[in-house]
Amino acid sequence: MRDDVRTLTPALDIQGVSHRYGARKALNGVTFTVAPTSFTALLGLNGAGKSTLFSLITRLYATREGRISIYGRDVAREPSAALGQLGIVFQSRALDTDISVEQNLIYHAALHGLGRREALACAHAALSRVDLADRLHERVNKLSGGQMRRVEIARALLHRPRLLLLDEPTVGLDVKARAGILRHVRALLAEERIGVLWATHLIDEAMPGDDVVILHRGRVLAHGPIHAVIARCAEKDLAGAFRKLTHDSGSEDEGAAE
Repeated sequence: MRDDVRTLTPALDIQGVSHRYGARKALNGVTFTVAPTSFTALLGLNGAGKSTLFSLITRLYATREGRISIYGRDVAREPSAALGQLGIVFQSRALDTDISVEQNLIYHAALHGLGRREALACAHAALSRVDLADRLHERVNKLSGGQMRRVEIARALLHRPRLLLLDEPTVGLDVKARAGILRHVRALLAEERIGVLWATHLIDEAMPGDDVVILHRGRVLAHGPIHAVIARCAEKDLAGAFRKLTHDSGSEDEGAAE
């Protein structure tokens, strides 16, 4: 990533964020940034705290410790301005499978205050960006799992966000569908100039040139360009760096829950 991109206001800025479920700490002082027009992989095993963090970013949970900003807008103090710049694809499927793709997108567009005519135009444009324009009138339950994910990505793009969050978007998909989703999101990054935070437990979904955040038991163990994290760990690849970092962290941290 170019140095001048790193000096801009971060697409996402997370500072000292902690969260508890009762006595159990799910996140512990999480701090990292996502640069504009960058692909950042949030890498962690199940239970690392990835979904908890996404719930805080999107205001499903209130932030009690720390600060989260989207392009300089504090999520807690300016939620409308901050979240208006955010598109989100959650891990669990959220489409109504009994109605058409078009009806799903128009309903979601209305939540962003878009009228029907504008919503239709945005739906066509968003589906074209994920190569599904020909499925506009098809019922969702006729689509494959990978196509449903692409519709969810299109839905997240309706209001032209500047930051896209995806929480384990390839869960349950076969290898071909996984590769297709990654390809489409990386193309969007280049074409739309958006920031992407991609949460995953699959190391091979992070590519050379990406940034990576390694989250383990609620703590950030490493953050930065993949090549720098690998070099810092004196390993030959990201898988080796991940194993070394998570092994060295031991079992002394408090357990975390997603």
